[in-house]
Amino acid sequence: MRARVIVLIAVLATVAAVAVWVGWMVRYRPLTLFAWQTRAALRTAGLRKVHVSAPAGEQTVFVGGRGPVVVLLHGAGDNAGTWFKVVPELIGSHRLVVPDLAGHGGSAPRSGPIDIADVLGGVEADLDAVAPGEKVVLVGNSLGAWIAMLVAQRHPERVAMAVCVDGGAIRGSNLSARVLPQNRREARESVAQTRDPASPPIPAWVLDDIVRQAREGPLARFAATAATMGGFVLDDDQLRALRVPVRLIWGASDRLVPLDYARRMQAALPDATLVTLDRCGHVPQVECPDRLVAALHQVLGAKP
Repeated sequence: MRARVIVLIAVLATVAAVAVWVGWMVRYRPLTLFAWQTRAALRTAGLRKVHVSAPAGEQTVFVGGRGPVVVLLHGAGDNAGTWFKVVPELIGSHRLVVPDLAGHGGSAPRSGPIDIADVLGGVEADLDAVAPGEKVVLVGNSLGAWIAMLVAQRHPERVAMAVCVDGGAIRGSNLSARVLPQNRREARESVAQTRDPASPPIPAWVLDDIVRQAREGPLARFAATAATMGGFVLDDDQLRALRVPVRLIWGASDRLVPLDYARRMQAALPDATLVTLDRCGHVPQVECPDRLVAALHQVLGAKP
């Protein structure tokens, strides 16, 4: 009897400790907890995690499904889990390749600055390892769209189509963009730039975690290499020479990378279309996944 009581006390103590830990994570590290949940959802949807050698170090990639290859590339400061609501809708008809970009999620480098050359090299290594010789569709959000266009420019024989979701490879013109907030007020403003005004407000403790990530997370590490990014920006002549079809999907409420950015790209590209998503901001795969999936089915089902 005494042994059973001891076991029961031990179980209750463990449950209490876990509850305290989860509560602490919810309060002080909600973005980390959300990342764990979304990455677990990728596995639940049928993707498996593989590791790929790259110049910057080992890269983490989630792979699964059958059919034409679609590569989903996340934005700066994010990770592969951002596509957790999109993957179940595409995995039945496509083979999905969903990397953690270099310096993000489980991909090296784990510390120090993240150079865009490392991000580009990581995606190239991923394609060589998990889709060798196959022609792929690249779907990128924000930084992921920039990388998609660079891969399409450098390896047009490997890319059937580049789908840019609220991002691209030309120079931006939004002088009021705030991506590295230093306090809760700035974080609230930063979030407002990326979401539709009707979206639910972000709790204060999440804003605090955004500030923490802005100081030490991958977005801050990527921003530290801004001086090296100019050589990876495409001009109009380079856009006009691009041989790969480009499909632009844009949240109409995006104030971080406004719709004008997409229109400037569309005007220079030889083969580009633009679809806008009403009441949606900079990260449609999280804010309005149903409308993004519908737009993706539309462009993936159409012949370039």
